[in-house]
Amino acid sequence: MFTPLAGKTVIVTGASKGIGRGIALRFGQAGLNVLVVSRTLAEAEKVAAEIGPHASGFAADVTRVEDCDAMAATAVARYGSIDVLCANAGIFPAARLGEMTEADFDHVIGTNLKGTFLSVSAVLPQMKAQKQGRIVLTSSITGPITGFPGWSHYGASKAGQLGFMRTAAIELAPWNITVNAVMPGNIHTEGMDGMGEAYIASTAACVPMKKLGSVFDIANAALFFASEEAGYITGQGLSIDGGQILPESPMALEEMGTA
Repeated sequence: MFTPLAGKTVIVTGASKGIGRGIALRFGQAGLNVLVVSRTLAEAEKVAAEIGPHASGFAADVTRVEDCDAMAATAVARYGSIDVLCANAGIFPAARLGEMTEADFDHVIGTNLKGTFLSVSAVLPQMKAQKQGRIVLTSSITGPITGFPGWSHYGASKAGQLGFMRTAAIELAPWNITVNAVMPGNIHTEGMDGMGEAYIASTAACVPMKKLGSVFDIANAALFFASEEAGYITGQGLSIDGGQILPESPMALEEMGTA
């Protein structure tokens, strides 16, 4: 049985859709006050309305230090604390080397990696004053473990998050602030529905469990990292991928046969 988190406060960035929305909804179900952060206020407020009266929306671009500082100040003003940060905001536009521009690279690194740094930096004064905090980064298996054509900039940003995490975990440990990361594999989000059933089936076929994960599979892992029971875990990345990274080749999946 886990210690209830009801009444604590979480900031979730990139929370208007996909994994971020799933994290926000799950933390709301657990009774936390949720600051739903998106670049568009209307989209943030829509998710907050799904959660209920203990949630509210806020518009911020995580690439801007002033937006991140305002985000943290708003959480404290509305709810009195910042107990958890889920730094989830991220983008993944595809561009292959030779075609990728400097602007393409900077845009992804600026959002995914710099945005993580700025979001974490913004909440530190409050967490240090509380002498307690949980920081959960949304990384990926792509970059730290696997690769995919067109995502060299994305992979670099996600691997960079884990490098950032390990040193941040050391530096923040004296304040009882933990820093961990969830690393999603193939997850079924709203954006995937438009790709068609054949695409969804092909991505599921890469997974030993023969199905895609849900956003709540990621959210539940984030909720665990935010728990009191995870208080002695820091600097760790957790792959949540249905075993996707395990086969050494497609042949390994073929050898499974049918269940």
